[in-house]
Amino acid sequence: MNVAIVGASGAVGQELLKVLAERHFPVTELRLFGSSRSAGTAYCFCGKEVKVELLEHGDAFKGIDIVFASAGASVSREYAEDITRHGAILIDNSSAFRMDTDVPLVVPEVNAADALCRPRNIIANPNCTTIQMVVALQAIERLSHIRRVHVSTYQAASGAGAQAMAELEGQYRQVLAGEEPTVQKFAYQLAFNLIPQIDVFTDNGYTKEEMKMYNETRKIMHSDIEVSATCVRVPSLRAHSEAVWVETERPVSVEEAKQAFATSEGCVLMDNPAEKEYPMPLFLSGKDEVFIGRVRSDLSNPNGLSFWCVSDQIRKGAALNAVQIAEKIISC
Repeated sequence: MNVAIVGASGAVGQELLKVLAERHFPVTELRLFGSSRSAGTAYCFCGKEVKVELLEHGDAFKGIDIVFASAGASVSREYAEDITRHGAILIDNSSAFRMDTDVPLVVPEVNAADALCRPRNIIANPNCTTIQMVVALQAIERLSHIRRVHVSTYQAASGAGAQAMAELEGQYRQVLAGEEPTVQKFAYQLAFNLIPQIDVFTDNGYTKEEMKMYNETRKIMHSDIEVSATCVRVPSLRAHSEAVWVETERPVSVEEAKQAFATSEGCVLMDNPAEKEYPMPLFLSGKDEVFIGRVRSDLSNPNGLSFWCVSDQIRKGAALNAVQIAEKIISC
């Protein structure tokens, strides 16, 4: 396959290079595209040096089979026609097309078949928090239909990009040195703090990030499921965590749920409270799966379950999910 990455110098673009190489994706030719700031930068892929080309309008994507885009919604919207004009499939990691009715929104463990119907040759990669949650939810959905979900997310600095990670590290050093911390990527100082806001607020009091979880979950799962989310930025570097409460149509026992998590694609059960074994972002950064623990019955609802899950949002929440979509396409 002839493959291109738009936004190659960003955190997700760099992870895409790693994932493509690690999974031995069949790349015949690789081309990298970026802004004027990154054009000319060279990266190593499978022992070969590949230079970043300047992203411009025109026919640069002629002959390309699959394009992974991770340069932001505005860039994706501007260049989508250039990318798909000659038949390339655009797998887009931004929010630009996620809720368009003629663009499939795909998590392969949940709705892989949707990727095969793409009227505009565009497939959208969901929001990172949605991806890890629906992988876990699908395990329960197979047992009993999920009526509603309440979720609180604990999102690492890396969800805001490589510069955000650097800012958090710098803030810790500055605070410990008695200096005023630099605040640019976040609304407030994140070091030694929690910020109960990710993205802008909407008219209903929820943030756009929280509404993404509501809308995207329903589209991916083809479900009437109700989702209420609270998204919080936390001072960890990488991998998001979520506390999830689900209500099913029939009672699902803890034993049933654990078995489902242990055997479902993309899930790893890590649940041994007696030995203090449960998922934590410190130890799961760089891993591919969604790790699930603290599975228990909801004391307030006989049809309720609670669980905790952790996943690396740069990998499964972005780069890996995009590559898995491409793998599903070429396997059909």
